[in-house]
Amino acid sequence: MHNVVCIKQVPDSAQIRVHPVTNTIMRQGVPTIINPYDLFALEAALELRDKFGGEITVLTMGPSSAEDSLRKALTFGADRAVLLTDRCFAGADTLATTYALATAIRKIGKEYGPPDLIFTGKQTIDGDTAQVGPGVAKRLGVLQLTYVAKIRALDLTARTIETERRSEGGVQVLRTSLPCLITMLEATNQIRRGAMADALRAARTPIVKWSAQEAGVEDISKCGLKGSPTIVKRVFAPSARAEKAVLVEAAEQPAQALIDAIFKHQPKLETDLAALARDA
Repeated sequence: MHNVVCIKQVPDSAQIRVHPVTNTIMRQGVPTIINPYDLFALEAALELRDKFGGEITVLTMGPSSAEDSLRKALTFGADRAVLLTDRCFAGADTLATTYALATAIRKIGKEYGPPDLIFTGKQTIDGDTAQVGPGVAKRLGVLQLTYVAKIRALDLTARTIETERRSEGGVQVLRTSLPCLITMLEATNQIRRGAMADALRAARTPIVKWSAQEAGVEDISKCGLKGSPTIVKRVFAPSARAEKAVLVEAAEQPAQALIDAIFKHQPKLETDLAALARDA
């Protein structure tokens, strides 16, 4: 069994700052981490390998510094790591990113064996689009299972997988055939502590690095800024509210006290609600 896990190195959101003049994210001096949602995807792949054997290849696209995140994934137990890095990938939106990742996954399939499952997190904390996983599946022509909360069963003989998917209306139980792509939800598992043997192996394992040409990219115009129809115009932090929150304290009938405080603060609201009641 061969699973591919796509991860992304992102700035630590707790320490992100926005430039007051240019309205862009200031990445200098901000520590980077593995996208937290991707860790749930990695653990899901590791649990399947524990049960069924096989190998896990971790893939990311980014600058050379993204090698740190790949080594971190190796310490958790991944077997190999591939870094897709090239200047032509810079500034990629989700469309260009999925093109590059799908191309690299095809190359991984030729080099290390076709993947049975491709894992991603449901989204990244810096982009928050949740488009990359489905986009990669579409480009590869494989089925996709998004917002997966649990893998219920996997049958390698019948080549099927059964999962639980969270939706607005509840939980869906879905079964599909392999290969497929899965985007994992948060809090579906807990990433393990890497073993000492894996940490030592991660330190000496060479990271496979592919340029666009080495990955098999045939059309550079589909990569990076050239291949990105969407552009982030500006990033800004929400302005602080001038009005502070009000603490409502009531030993008896706290709900009524809260309602009275709301109507006192917004007297027009009570009038509007009374009008709606009359119309009904």
